[in-house]
Amino acid sequence: MVSAIVVDIEGTTSPTDAVRGELYGYTRQRLPEWLAENAGGVADEVVAGVRELADRPDADLDEVVEIMRGWLNADVKAEPLKTAQGYICAEGFRSGDLYGEFFPDVPPALTAWHAAGRTLYVYSSGSIRNQQDWFTFARDGKLSNLISGWFDLTNAGPKRDIASYQAIAAAVGVPAGEIVFLSDQADELDAAVAAGWQVVGVTRPGEPNLPREPHRWVTTFTELADLSH
Repeated sequence: MVSAIVVDIEGTTSPTDAVRGELYGYTRQRLPEWLAENAGGVADEVVAGVRELADRPDADLDEVVEIMRGWLNADVKAEPLKTAQGYICAEGFRSGDLYGEFFPDVPPALTAWHAAGRTLYVYSSGSIRNQQDWFTFARDGKLSNLISGWFDLTNAGPKRDIASYQAIAAAVGVPAGEIVFLSDQADELDAAVAAGWQVVGVTRPGEPNLPREPHRWVTTFTELADLSH
């Protein structure tokens, strides 16, 4: 039985290049200006967090920017970076500079699952703010109304930790065995299975992550029509 479906974003619902190219590029460009504009507010928390994680307590603003850009280049899932990215990209989505990009099979599948009574959630290393904007400002039409909840590194935890999936199951109030997780990352699928979830791997042409046994893998959401029944 499937009561809830949890989807990853990068490489699963959306092209990796769109996430890293558009969101990361916009963040990289706007970082210095945003940190300066928000000094005395949320930017101070971000700067403090970067200094602590990088073990550079005396880093000036220029060094903080370079550290954060280095994290972006290496795809480091650091909370201060994700927080800043959420705020910065929120401006881009609302100005029309950014849009959520989805594989063409995703919107109809999410719509069908929602109509069939499946509760849909998103779990991504990107901030909840970024997740919501990605789905709200989708290029081909708003999708956020299909999603019942959002999980990230802050309110769930790292995506390779079993405890993160246990926390999500508790938060949504659905038995672990009735939740299906869709992701392109085999290590994430392993953690979800260890927490008692059902999983399906998503391996799309041109995406960097490869399938790995023993999980079931699909190339598009159209192969998951069984989740509507």
